[in-house]
Amino acid sequence: MRKLKLDELNRATVAEFKTLEKFPVAIVLDNVRSMHNIGSIFRTADGFAVEQICLCGITAQPPHREIEKTALGATQSINWSYFADVLTAVEKLRSEGYRIIAVEQAENSTMLNQFKVNADEKYALVFGNEVNGVSDEVMAVIDACIEIPQFGTKHSFNIVVSAGIVLWDLFSKMVVGS
Repeated sequence: MRKLKLDELNRATVAEFKTLEKFPVAIVLDNVRSMHNIGSIFRTADGFAVEQICLCGITAQPPHREIEKTALGATQSINWSYFADVLTAVEKLRSEGYRIIAVEQAENSTMLNQFKVNADEKYALVFGNEVNGVSDEVMAVIDACIEIPQFGTKHSFNIVVSAGIVLWDLFSKMVVGS
């Protein structure tokens, strides 16, 4: 087996990517503090061609060297916006027809493997602060909460790992499984 070279991957240019149909998902970063995590979320969002990212509260914004270290240019391809208040972002997305889904460990959460998706629905996935998780104010207004099953001794995954797991699960249920 031979690994493919970069020029064999046939990746879209940023201009081409902007015109492509997107996966009907928005990512909301609720006071995420690590710029490396923010950059990695951009890169993951690019890989799944999500519609947009909403950066909220203390979440840093491009352009920034520390974000670009892990984004590798994805800040140019993914549509993003900044909101000082996360509730403003959530309400805007709701008004655009997104179903608001927190990714969090919470009472009555639905395990990710049991979460049913509708291919005709748009989803806004809220990922919280690395220490405190999704803010209580957002938890009070969500439509659903999904939790990633875990079996080890640690109580959480890194936010970027969580985003990759959840995006792949939704993608596989909505696109691959359709």
